[in-house]
Amino acid sequence: MKSRTQDGPHGKTHEFKGSKSFKKRNKMRLGGGGGLSLEAFANAKSTNSNHNPALIKKQREFYRNAKYAKKYKKTIKQHNEQQNHIVPATSAPLELYNETGDCGQSEGKKKNKTKKNGAPSLGDLYVKKREEDEKARVEREAVIRAKEEERHKAEARRKAAREKMFKKTRSGQPVMKYRIEHLLQSIQDSKGR
Repeated sequence: MKSRTQDGPHGKTHEFKGSKSFKKRNKMRLGGGGGLSLEAFANAKSTNSNHNPALIKKQREFYRNAKYAKKYKKTIKQHNEQQNHIVPATSAPLELYNETGDCGQSEGKKKNKTKKNGAPSLGDLYVKKREEDEKARVEREAVIRAKEEERHKAEARRKAAREKMFKKTRSGQPVMKYRIEHLLQSIQDSKGR
């Protein structure tokens, strides 16, 4: 190897040789020589699992859903409590007690029937909503079917008109009769508007 001389900061001359000890010292100073092995590189990335955006998003969604479920249950509970305070189920009204102290069964049954008939049950509401949805679906299907038929008719008219417009004579000339009829029809339509 060549030896080089270089002036240092204070005018001293340093001699650099391509020796192994200098290279070794330089490698140690810069990070120990070779790079990471493939295994070490892969493990270095996978061991730090503190920041996983997908996992964080899932957890956030889970906690948000739990919060909404808790809120919903709380409102349902409050709603049920309000209904229980309005109509207590266990206590019988004073009018139903007859002079012997028994609760009048026949009158109590009448009360329950009127209460049942007064407020529609969930089953009735479900059936009613289902029927309304079915009617709406049938109406939508009828409208869609009518539009389809109209579109098919218009398409057939256009196809027939196009066939007439592209008709040719034996010599290959266009038949002017249909073209003139088409022009006349379009003029009359525009005049009628």
